[in-house]
Amino acid sequence: MSNPNRYDKIITRLKETFDPVVCQLTDDSASHAGHAGASTGAGHYILKIVCQQFEGLNRISRHRLVYDSVGDMMHTEIHALSIIALSPSEIPT
Repeated sequence: MSNPNRYDKIITRLKETFDPVVCQLTDDSASHAGHAGASTGAGHYILKIVCQQFEGLNRISRHRLVYDSVGDMMHTEIHALSIIALSPSEIPT
């Protein structure tokens, strides 16, 4: 079940933190109905984010930055977050 307020809160937080070139968040919660984590009401999301702050960072460092920006929402509003984090130079032209 999609929660538009939660979705908007996540998007707003990411945009304020990173000023991304691309910020695509997909609510995949419906695919996890019946999953133990879904019973809490927390959502499952897929994120693709492209921003300058990721330039020169490895994948783990990028993911840490994303988790830091939404950390207070993890395990309460977000059960799972799959992240694709790229720098602008990694986007094919």
